[in-house]
Amino acid sequence: MAYTCFDVDVADGVAHLVLKRGDELNTMTPEFWRELPEIVGRLSATGEARAVVLSSTGRHFTAGMDLSVFTGQSSLLGSAPSDAELGRVRSQLRLSAALLQDSFTALERARMPVLAAIQGGCVGGGVDMVCACDCRYATTDAFFVIMETNIGMTADVGTLQRLPKLIPEGVAREYAYTGRRMSAQRAVEVGLVNQLFDTHEDLVAGVLEIAAEIAAQSPLAVWGTKEMINYARDHSVADGLNYVATWQTGMFHGGDMMEAFAAQAAKRDPEYQDLLPEPGFD
Repeated sequence: MAYTCFDVDVADGVAHLVLKRGDELNTMTPEFWRELPEIVGRLSATGEARAVVLSSTGRHFTAGMDLSVFTGQSSLLGSAPSDAELGRVRSQLRLSAALLQDSFTALERARMPVLAAIQGGCVGGGVDMVCACDCRYATTDAFFVIMETNIGMTADVGTLQRLPKLIPEGVAREYAYTGRRMSAQRAVEVGLVNQLFDTHEDLVAGVLEIAAEIAAQSPLAVWGTKEMINYARDHSVADGLNYVATWQTGMFHGGDMMEAFAAQAAKRDPEYQDLLPEPGFD
């Protein structure tokens, strides 16, 4: 299937999503907001991908929101007749914000990890997006900007909710309040980025290699691990322990563990079954 904003390739359990509008700084057009959750949702539902790499083209990873989201016939903000009651107009705007938020929540909701490979600028909505990914990697010249503050608005698509869970809260507040650039080196120091690469080519190759390592593991174990880490982030330790006990009761039956032991004994790589498709995708 052809997409306006993405090229998609799936090989050996790794899906590679590439933002392909590099000449336009990979701004997030209305098509972007529709395509991203559709692609990630399909990959998750079918079980064909065990890991996803999200990379980009051109000088910058993304310049963030495209103005067409707010204006014109393709606007995602909805439309209302001139005599519409104000409360109804505002409730429609709230639904529009929720639609944009859900496009990035799809990355968290996916049954497989999503790894972001970031070159150059990651601005505005780009920060929202990579904060919803499982891991972030970058080139040495990359930088991050919570641009919304600089244009007189409050970021509303996930940065302010997720970033303080990824880096020290005081650091998140500083960059959110000032709209200042965070360099790649600083991003590594505070834990936003896992690893830096000298070139864009090295970055993509390196992150694809990490994704391949993940794809070689049991997809059920990896899904469970992602689910538990996300749940623990938003709940108490006691709640998290209770949830993983319930999860194991339902999901753990030992087949993948036996395959791992058999592979070790035979000095071969283990071979795990893919996750079954979600109902309606088989």
